[in-house]
Order: sequence, then structure tokens, then C-alpha cells
Amino acid sequence: MIALVDCNNFYASCERVFQPQLENKPIVVLSNNDGCIIARSNEAKSLGIKMGAPAFKMKSLFDLHKVHVFSSNFALYGDLSKRVMQILNEGSPAIEVYSIDEAFLDLKGVMKLNQFSVDLRTRVGKWTGIPVSIGVAPTKTLAKVANRIAKKYRKDGVFLMKKNTTINHVLKHTLVSDLWGIGRQYARFLADNGFETAFDLVNANESWIKRNMSVNGLRMVKELKGMPCYALEHQPPRKKNICTSRSFAMDVVNHEELKEAVASYASTCALKLRKEKSLAASVLVFIKTNPFKNSQYQYNPYQKVILDVPLNDSMEITKQALMALKKIYKKEFSYKKAGVIVGDIVPDSSKQLSLFSNKDPFKTRNVMCAVDYINEKMGRNKVRLAVQGFDRKWRLKQEKLSPCYTTRFKDVLQVKI
Repeated sequence: MIALVDCNNFYASCERVFQPQLENKPIVVLSNNDGCIIARSNEAKSLGIKMGAPAFKMKSLFDLHKVHVFSSNFALYGDLSKRVMQILNEGSPAIEVYSIDEAFLDLKGVMKLNQFSVDLRTRVGKWTGIPVSIGVAPTKTLAKVANRIAKKYRKDGVFLMKKNTTINHVLKHTLVSDLWGIGRQYARFLADNGFETAFDLVNANESWIKRNMSVNGLRMVKELKGMPCYALEHQPPRKKNICTSRSFAMDVVNHEELKEAVASYASTCALKLRKEKSLAASVLVFIKTNPFKNSQYQYNPYQKVILDVPLNDSMEITKQALMALKKIYKKEFSYKKAGVIVGDIVPDSSKQLSLFSNKDPFKTRNVMCAVDYINEKMGRNKVRLAVQGFDRKWRLKQEKLSPCYTTRFKDVLQVKI
């Protein structure tokens, strides 16, 4: 049996952990630069607040219903996610971390599935303050369906789909649009062909499914029938590329400020490579003007650099990124967004040295290890490249940012006795 554990309204729940006075109060979390709504508590959903709605258009509704609004605090969310996943890993035979707030568990050998799930849910809530829902079923796809039932209709947050009668009953009341992997376009296509519910798909002709929905569609249908087609991925697949990009709080004209932003993004990409024990063989830099300024001519160039050898050295990747930026920057434009993408990623164990380079790769590797160690112990970016700057006028707009309670010493809660 497979369990899907999903954190309820994760970002909003994270904000509540250290502010219990927000329990049962409407909460929304905004995207980068406090732009759009990316998370809502159940109370906010009941007010009709839509996912993706621009925050400035909802201000009157926020004020009317005293909605608590937060800038996205990914340092806090990431740390609490790690804590949740650690508990799940310790409490189950095998785990696949599917996303920041979801994980599949292999419950092979677990006898009392319902009691196990209830106890696990209680433990996560007690140790982290994050509420979760757990759906248990024979396959990943069915576990997704079960989790939806657990979240929407079960007070204990747990739903077990094991018997065929239970599975068929649930599938008859599950729309195809609510299935894992079915987007709006596919849902419309299926509806046009007479498939309204998941049960309709289960009883469809397999040759029609394969012909019209490809092999992945056929696998999904087999999973709905209780035949596992997707095994747990204990190790996430290696990424093909890593991107770091941000929209600026205000348009950037100054080349030096743009350099600081690109250098910071390049350094972040390099750090991510080192964390994944990977190397990149290419660096791509892009900059974009503001698409909402109709009076301004749009300029959205990019420049790709192929490296002599794959690497994850912040200094070299940043150097190459800035050389690429120099080629595409034009001073007559103001820029709203910039980004760096490192690609052609390979494992660091397969690194091949260059015959024509006199650089010592082991020396730079030791420097990066030392920098990473200091930043991990003392805080992010305590040691960084000078070109990353200090004023950072281009940085994100985060006017409603909550403290980093678990990752920054000065933000740790103080308890008065």
C-alpha cells in the first residue's frame, strides 16, 4: 500500500506555527515582490479569494475581512518542510519526497494501516505544528485520490482505500479534472468524449486510452484499477538544469545593480549544484524589460556560454555569467527581471579535467567547501563574492515578511517566564 502525505495549506500553516493567534483567521501568502496570491488558508478560501489573484486588486477585501497577508518566506517554509520529511522518513519503511509539502510512503509490511496513519499524522502535528492529510491506497494515483477525500471530508485527516467497493464508490464521485496529471485541456477533451468521472476512465477501452492519451494515460488508468505502474523514487532524478531568477521590486537601469543581481543568481545556482553534487557545462543569462509598460519597447535577450569543463565553482560561474550579461546589456532600457540558468548538468563524480587549463580544480573546490561551511554555520551569504554587492536596491519587495524563526538566530522566539 502507498500513502500520500500532504501538508494542508502549507505556506499558510507555516505562518501559523509561530503565531498561534492566527488560528481560524484568514491568511494569504504572496508571491515574489508581493505580487499574486500563492497560498490561502481555508478561511481565506471561504471568502472567495482566488489562487493567483493580484494582491493589489484584493486589498479592499483584505481590509474588510481582516485578512492576514504575508510575503513568501521560503527560508521558513523550506526548513519546516525538512522537519516534516524527516519525521515521515523516520516513521515509515520508505519515502519519496514529491514536493516541498508532499511525500509518498511505501507502507509495505504495515499491518494496521489506519492506526499507523492516524499516529503519524498526530506526530507530525505535535512535533512541527503542521497539519497534514494522509490518503492510503494500492497505487500512487489512487493515493492522490484518497488524500483529496481525507483533506476535504475526513475530520481525522486520514482516508484508506483498500477494498474494491470503496475504490469504485470514490471513483464514481471523482471528476476526471481532479485526477493526478489531468489538466484543463485534457479534462475538456475527456468530457467531450463522454468521460466525466474517474470510474468512466476505468471502464474505457484500453486501446482508445493508449491512442488518445499516450502511454502515460494508460498507466494512469491501470493505476486507477489498482495496478502499480509508478514505483517510489527514493532518489529524486538529477535535474537537467537549475534556474535562479527574480523580478525586481522596481525597474533597474544601472549596469552595476544588474551585475549585482546576476552575480547573486549565478552564485545561488553554483551553490545548488554543489548541494546536489553536480556540475554544469553551460551558463545562460537572460534579462527582461517590463512587459506591462506598453509605452516601452520590449527587449528580452539571452546569452549562453559553454564552459571548457563542467564545474560548480561560484567564482567561475559568476565570472562567465557577468561576461554573458555584458554582451546583452543595453543602457537605453530599464529591466524588470533577470535570471541565470546552469545546464548540461552531470554528476561531479564524472568530472573531466582540461588539458589546456592551468587552474587547480582541487584548490577552488576547497575554497567553496570552506565558504559553504561558514555560511551554513553563520548564516546565508555571510561570505560572498564582492560583486554581489551590499545595498541590493534591486532585491525583492517583501513588505510583509515574517521572521525566519528557525534559520536566523536574531529571529528565534524569546519566551518570558
